Amino acid sequence: MHDGAEMSQEVNTGPDGAATKPLTVLQVLPSLVTGGVERGAVDIAAALVAEGERAIVVSSGGPMTHDLTRAGAEQITLPVDSKNPFVIRKNIDRLAQLIRDNNVDIVHARSRAPAWSAYYAARKTGARFITTFHGTYNLGLPFKRLYNSIMTRGDRVIAISEFIAQHILDTYHIDPARIRVIHRGINFNVFDPATVSAERVIKLASDWRLPDGVPIIMLPGRLTQWKGQAVLIEALSLLRRDDIRCIIVGSEQGKTRYTRRLQSLIEKFDLGSIVHIVGECRDMPAALMLADVVVHASTDPEAFGRVIVEAQAMGRPVVASDHGASRELVEPGETGWLAPPGDAKSLSDALRNALGLSVEDRESLAEKARRRARAQFGNSAMCDATLETYRSLLSDQRSLG
Repeated sequence: MHDGAEMSQEVNTGPDGAATKPLTVLQVLPSLVTGGVERGAVDIAAALVAEGERAIVVSSGGPMTHDLTRAGAEQITLPVDSKNPFVIRKNIDRLAQLIRDNNVDIVHARSRAPAWSAYYAARKTGARFITTFHGTYNLGLPFKRLYNSIMTRGDRVIAISEFIAQHILDTYHIDPARIRVIHRGINFNVFDPATVSAERVIKLASDWRLPDGVPIIMLPGRLTQWKGQAVLIEALSLLRRDDIRCIIVGSEQGKTRYTRRLQSLIEKFDLGSIVHIVGECRDMPAALMLADVVVHASTDPEAFGRVIVEAQAMGRPVVASDHGASRELVEPGETGWLAPPGDAKSLSDALRNALGLSVEDRESLAEKARRRARAQFGNSAMCDATLETYRSLLSDQRSLG
């Protein structure tokens, strides 16, 4: 069941020099495929190990297991990705045994199905329970609110934006004192213009057959309706410029019907020479270096909007939908523009403004965007705030005890 070698732990010392037990945190999430939830779990595990603490991650496995073990964390494979009630029930006992065997202090759940098992396992063993609330979660079906509510039952509930914190309060009416807003973190060693070679940028430009000197509008995001690709295509028809290129970047994840719909829309507006759907890109820093404007056109409010910060870190102007966490990430007129969601005319106007920036204004905006992104949305800030949440929770428990 254990996928990594047994870890030897450093011995921490208290103020008097006496040995203390390392803080042991067990994170639980469905799998370790590439994504924001998974990236956050790996980053926190690495931060714990770097400070001499112990990090255990329970999941059903996945390609990011290697990242975990390389960071010195421990990976344990259980079927915590299952939504089957019988499997969830069985996972309670499995997790409880892991908590006891490893003397776990804190159980941190990052998704709903495993959170149900983790919550009851923590209650059985006396471990503290923390959740990270990653999205608004659908409320339409019967009992869905109850199912979602497990993410509000932590001793501390981490919200990944102020928008999500307000959603929790409005929808689940929990004590605000339990909520901690910790924005997702961006790795600025990766998203840094200085670290992207010209060769990487040239390769992508060649692969995508982009002509030299043509303004590039880019929308990164998986191909799904609520990401707003269709709104952007309509906005481009209103822009009425044939001296630009629009690159839609993202995996269709098997949703070929939506891709065909976008292609039909491109043909309808006679934009075939301008708009190109290029699929998934594994070098987004280089892709963003090609962009003159980055668009985030989601029609549903986003819990965070990582691509906005990634683009800002690369010094790119951003046009984003005016709802959700975008309002926390974009300063209108200073680091980008906000347009009403689903409003092609307003999006077209914002694109016109972004493309019309002078060289001096573009450089000023880029510097402001980079500075703000690094100051507020760095990976180290996310890790520091999360580890402080862990330690303050245990400190509060000891003071009460």
